[in-house]
Amino acid sequence: MSDPKFPNLSNSTPPVPTTRLKQICNDACFAALEKVEAYEHSRTESWNTSIINHILRALISESIPSSAVSSTSSSSPFKFAVNSTIIQHLTSRQALPSTSTGTGDADNAGSELVSGRGGSDSSAGVGRRGMHSACGAYWNNERDGMWSFKYETKGMDVVISVIWIAV
Repeated sequence: MSDPKFPNLSNSTPPVPTTRLKQICNDACFAALEKVEAYEHSRTESWNTSIINHILRALISESIPSSAVSSTSSSSPFKFAVNSTIIQHLTSRQALPSTSTGTGDADNAGSELVSGRGGSDSSAGVGRRGMHSACGAYWNNERDGMWSFKYETKGMDVVISVIWIAV
């Protein structure tokens, strides 16, 4: 039974279709990281900035109703917040003794996280770190929402969270 003070956050329809959200996030991560060969902490700020700005620009432009584009007030009916977290993979030299040795699945780039769970366990092993993140909100459950996404690339994962609030 759901507590009305803490509604189920998955009831809201995103301002752009989920398939498009996935594509926007994949495109943003690819554009920022396509030439990156390995995790470099000194460059993570610029990568995150690029990813976030790419996603925000796309969300704002694609959430403006077509009727508003021709009018003088062409603003999105939503406010957005985008969070990007880059997680470095451990190398075999850095791996903890208790870490199992599995093989990564390079073909599994970009996977949606649903209810805080996502990605495949088949890629767990050397090169992985544990991470758990959670978010909650109190808002209009029918119009506001959040969505998370995971992008896997060389030596790192990118976890993106998108929050929308109707205005």
